[in-house]
Order: sequence, then structure tokens, then C-alpha cells
Amino acid sequence: GTLLNLSVSDHGWSDTLLLSWDEPEGGVEGYSLVLSSLESSTPLQNGSAGPNVTSFWFRGLTPGMRYEIELTATLACMETISQTVTAQTSPSPVRNVTLSSSGSSDVLRASWVHAHGQRDGYHLALYHSDSQTLVRNVSIPPNASTFLFDGLLAGSEYALKVSTLAGSSQASTSTHQWTAPSIPTQLRLSPGSSTSLVTSWADAAGAAWLHLALHNLLTQMVTTTLSAKRGLTSYTFQHLHPGTQYWLGLSVTAGPYTTVGPNATTWTYPLSPGNVTLSTAGEENSLQARWSTPAGERDFYLVTLQDRAASAPVRNISVGGDNSHVTFHGLSPGKQYSVQVTAVAGPYRASAHSTAAWTQPLAPSGVSLASQGSPYSLRASWEEALGEGYMLNVSPVEHSVKNSSLLRGVTNFTYEGLHPGTLYAFEVSTIAGPYTSAPRRITNWTYPLPPEQLTLSNQGHSTSLQASWRATPIGSTGYTGTLWETKFQKQVRNITVGNNWTNVTFEDLVPGRQYRLELAALAGPYQSAVRSATDWTYPQAPAGVTLTNTRRPLGLSAFWDKAAGDVDQFHLQLYSKSHPAQRNVTVGPNTHNFTFLGLSPGVQYFLKVTVLAGPYRSSSHFATEWTYPLSLANVSLQPGRRPQELRVSWVESGGGRDHLVQLSMAESLSVIRNVSVPRGVTQLDLEGLVPGSRYRVEIISQAGPHRISSQTAIGYTVPLPPLALSARPVSTAWALAVHWETPPGQRDGYRLSVFEEGSSAPARNLEAGKDSTNVTVAWLEPGTCYLVGVWAVAGPYRSLPRNITGCT
Repeated sequence: GTLLNLSVSDHGWSDTLLLSWDEPEGGVEGYSLVLSSLESSTPLQNGSAGPNVTSFWFRGLTPGMRYEIELTATLACMETISQTVTAQTSPSPVRNVTLSSSGSSDVLRASWVHAHGQRDGYHLALYHSDSQTLVRNVSIPPNASTFLFDGLLAGSEYALKVSTLAGSSQASTSTHQWTAPSIPTQLRLSPGSSTSLVTSWADAAGAAWLHLALHNLLTQMVTTTLSAKRGLTSYTFQHLHPGTQYWLGLSVTAGPYTTVGPNATTWTYPLSPGNVTLSTAGEENSLQARWSTPAGERDFYLVTLQDRAASAPVRNISVGGDNSHVTFHGLSPGKQYSVQVTAVAGPYRASAHSTAAWTQPLAPSGVSLASQGSPYSLRASWEEALGEGYMLNVSPVEHSVKNSSLLRGVTNFTYEGLHPGTLYAFEVSTIAGPYTSAPRRITNWTYPLPPEQLTLSNQGHSTSLQASWRATPIGSTGYTGTLWETKFQKQVRNITVGNNWTNVTFEDLVPGRQYRLELAALAGPYQSAVRSATDWTYPQAPAGVTLTNTRRPLGLSAFWDKAAGDVDQFHLQLYSKSHPAQRNVTVGPNTHNFTFLGLSPGVQYFLKVTVLAGPYRSSSHFATEWTYPLSLANVSLQPGRRPQELRVSWVESGGGRDHLVQLSMAESLSVIRNVSVPRGVTQLDLEGLVPGSRYRVEIISQAGPHRISSQTAIGYTVPLPPLALSARPVSTAWALAVHWETPPGQRDGYRLSVFEEGSSAPARNLEAGKDSTNVTVAWLEPGTCYLVGVWAVAGPYRSLPRNITGCT
């Protein structure tokens, strides 16, 4: 039960283990030790120790291997106790660690040689040297001896730490290396001025250092070198020679690597030549250009001779960069020139201009004098004659000369303020220095003035038009004109008259048609601008205008005859004196009838048809007609206030002048009463009628010649009550004899009501014919008094009752 408290350590050695323990209580005689492989359990080393020893070294072990150690202690009582512990030796570090880029800018390959012994695996840590940043942290199996790091930064230094792992122990080895630098792109070299060049590039982060070398290609010497750390993207080279070609080379370095990058070539701007002049060379049609040579270099001079008038180059000559003059031969006479001298260095140019110089001019040709339709001007023209200007003369053939002078480049001139219709002579000469050429002469007419105040009028006539105008005061030999039908664009008359005519009449024209007269004045071979006037012949009024009535639908139809001549439109005006509103309708020229709908019934209308032709109108006589009236509605016949009266009532439907109320006996068609009532009255009381009679009433509405009847209404007058009513008992005890006298008038019959006095029994009702005067009421109670009522009946009406009491 005694514990030995075993512990194992390697003290930093990979082939040694130190075993330590505590001495048990009561003392020991000695110790025996056995070291075995943990994997195979095979004993590898045996050892022993005396009683006072508490540690033991095992040497010559395999690095990184796992072991089992058993310690057995022999106690003083000769008993033994044993205890076992496991341990692992530290691993050995790898050998020959290398980190290689193989020229790649973003890849490093790590490789190593395995150390003696065993291991659990490897751990690789890659750091970026400048930033001390861990960029990779990788664990790999124990049999691996290489590893590829990709996606790294170009031109950067990296440090690698390779750790061999065995249990909780590790042994490390380190190395470092650079990735190859990347080449910058988009290298540009351009002039900043005549003494400076500006260079720029992109993607320069992949190199630790950039090296620039600028070469003067003319002298083949290095002008400027520059080394810059990572991050620079542009630079300006100063104090260079103007117009000189330079070559720029770029290279990059990173650690042991150097890579040659792109190159560029360009020129500095050249300086422009000075004091450029252009002057006569002493030969005919020749000019010489001169200039002073500027500082710096240039490839050559481009000398351009320009036509100042056309602003266009006419000659281009290239001469060496050390020349200072050039002569142009065979130039055009009488032209103004200037010269531009351009210093050329590569694609770049610097120019200077001279003042203008002239060659000797020649005289013009191709002279013409034209009248362009203007009565006050003539246009002279000629072919271009190169020189400083022109001298012009113009005059009427029999009058004094009018002089003008023009600068060069003008090939025409218009004389204003001339007399219309006049023959003029024109002369033109060319001026060149002190010389004037012989004149060239030509003649022509100015145009005449057009006629003024031209009018065309029908003067109320339908087949003729008169044209008039004011005579042209000067320069006219006559007038010519054409009369056109505007509608068909057809010529109908052509006239030519002398200059003393101021009017003309055109006969036998079509009524209502539009005509256009075009008139011009004549002078020599020309005619003036055309003046025009337009008018219509007067239209003829429409004939045969009628207005007829239509009942269904209610309206009026207008008809008229086709008009002679032309018509633009027909205008129809329909109105009534009794209605403020009127109808205005416009129809096409081929329409000869029209129906007006939605008119008021029973109204007299008037129609006027007007022909429209241009601004003129011609109207017909008025036609008139009545619309049909509407029959009255809701005609009723009711009793009046007295039996001899009837009240007729109706509802007006519109239209008509008055109403005729016709009353007849129902049994006869003979009219017994005709009463005329004005429009607006809706009831009528008829008096003096026979009481109790059946009557028929019909109302006729009238509008002009038109009449329409209403529906027939039937009614009764109220009958008169019977006279001298009496009720007497008869010989029997159960009857009463009722007697009365016939009242005036008519009736359909009588009604009797017999009611027992003092009884709740219902009354007995009896009827009698219209000619009866008595009725015997039987089956009564003997000795009983009865109330007897008698009425006269006519249609649905009855008279006032007559009552009497009689007893059986």
C-alpha cells in the first residue's frame, strides 16, 4: 500500500529520460527497473539501484518514442512493491529546412529532412516579416516533408517556423525567404514640358524596390537614375533637353530577386522657331520663309504654306532640324499667303506663324450682269481673279457712270437703288498694285415693278368679275395676266394689255365660283413679281324651297332645287315667332333636303335657305308650315255643381292655336254643343244640360290646317230626385204601396230602401225602371212603421234621396 510517487522528465534531451521516486517508509534493500516499449511491451533496458538512491537515468533512447518504466522496491521485510509509469522522449528538430519561391511572386515551397526518431506530426507557422503577421498556421502528418504556401504577396519576405510534435513536446527550426517581385504595369512616359517628362505606372505593390533609369537616346547616356521603396507610382524628371528622345527602363527587386520591367520611349516637347517671316524671293510667283533656330533638339522642320483666303495649306515641305529658310516657287498670282514653321520631335510639335505676303494678281474673266427679279437691283458676277480687289462701273446706257470698288475674294456685287425696268451697262476691271485691266462690258434690264392695288370684284354679278389696278409709274411696257378657277386649278382666261390699261372685265363665268387673277408688269424680257387677287362670282339664290310636315317622327322636311353654279354650303334657318330659339343648320353643296326633328308640336315655323359661296350669300324666299299638334290627354267628364252642369277637364300635350270642345248625347253622333277655348285653358263648365243624361265629349286641337282629336270621354249629369213621394198600406196587412211623381230630365232607374223603424234588421233594397212611378213592398210585418227612401239613378250617380214613413 506504499506509494513511490514516480515522475519522469527529459531535461531537454531527446534520447534520455530521468526517473525519480520517493523512498518508502521503513527502508528498502534495493530497487530494480525495467524500460519497455509502450507499443510492443518489449523490455529494452534493465537497471538496479541501491537503498539510498531515488532517481535513475535511461540513456540511448529513441527521440519522440513512448516508453513504460516499472520500478520494483525490495523492502526490509523482504517484501516487494512495484509501480509503473509511461513517458515519451522529446522529438528531434527537422534538418535542412528550406523555403523557396522558384521565381514565383505568390508561392513559397517549404521542404525539410526528417530527424531521427519518432513524431506525432508537424506544425508550420508562416509570418510576414515586415508586418510580423501570422499568415498561415498549418498542421500536417508526420510523414510529410514538403508544403506549398500560395496566395502570398509578391516581393515580400516571409519567415517559416517548422515544429516537430511528439506528445506535448515539440522541437522547432526556422528559416526565411522572399517571394519574387511582380512587374509593374501600365508604364507611361509623357512630356510635362519642353524640359520635363512625367512617368507613372500601376500595380507597383509587388516589389520592395523600384529602379528607374532614364537614357538620352541622342547621346546614348544615362541622364537620371532613381531607386524608390514600395508605394511610389509616379515621378517627374526635370532639367531635360527640349525636343529630345528619352528611353526609360524600370526594374524591381525583392530580397535576392531582381526583375526587369517594362520600358517606354518619348520626347520632350520641342521649342517653336522664332522670328518667322515670309517675303518675296525676287522671282515671279515665289516667296521665301525664314526663321531663327530655337534651343534644344528636333527631328525636322515642317514648313506649311497656307492660302489665307481659304485658310487651307497649299504646300508642305520638310527640312532638316538645322535649316533656317525655304523658298516656294510656282505660286498662284494675286494670292495672299502665310507660312507656319513647325518644329517636330517625335509625335510632338511646336509651331510659329508669319505675317501675310502677296503674289502679283491677274485680271478677272466670265463677267455677267443678271436681274434676279428685283426692280431696283442688278447682280454683277465674274470668275475669281486673284488680286487685292476690283473696280466696278455701272450706268444706264444713256446716263452717267456709277463707280464702285471691292476687295479681293468677292466675285459678285449687287447694285441697289436702280430704276425699275431700265437697261443698264456694267463694266469691271481688276486692280493689281498700280495696274488696272481693260474693262469687260455687259448689259441687262432691271425687273419692272408689279402692278399695285390689284382688286377683283363681282360687283353683285353672278357671271362676271372686274379686275382693276393702279398703273406702274415707270419701267413698264404692258401687263400680262391669267385668270384661274381656284377649285380646279384651271386657266380660264389669258390677257396681255398695254401699259395704259388699268381694268378689265371677265364675262361668262360660273356663278358662286372662286377665281384668282395673277397679274404682272412687263419690261424687256422680264416680268415683275406676280400680284394676285381673289373673289367669287355672286351665288344664285336657291329656288323651289318647300317645307312639309312629318308626323312620325314629328318634324318638318325642307326641300329645295339644285342651285346653278357653285355652292360651298347651304345654310338653313328655321324659326318660329312663338319660340325664341331658332335652328341653324349648314349642309354640304350636294344636299337638297333636310328634316328638322325634335320640334315643338302645333307650332308655325318659317324656313329660309341661304346659298354660301366664299364670303357671299344669297337667300331664298321664306317657306312656312305648321307642325302637327298633339292630342289632349286625360280628358274627363264629371258632374258639375248642379244637375244641369258637366265639367270637362284635360291635360295639354303642347302645340296648337286653340281647342274645340264638342259635346253630343251618348246615344247620338250629333254634336249638340261646340265651344272654342284658347290654348292654356284646361277645363270647361257646360251648363243647361238635361239632368240624368249620358253625354259624350271630344276635344279637337287645331294648329294651322292640321287638326287632331282627343280620346272620347263619357259622363252623366246627376239625376233629379223623385217628386210627391207617398207610402200607404194596402188592403193586406203585410204590404205598403209607395208612389211618386216623375221628375224632369232623364235617369236609368230608381232605387228604394225600406227600413223597419226601431229594428236592427238590415234594410230591404229594391229597384224600379226609369219609367216607374210606384212600387208595392210586400212581406212586411203587420202594424209596423217603415222608413222608405227613393233615389233616381243615372250611370254611377244618384239623386238626393226622398224619404217618407209609412205603416202597415
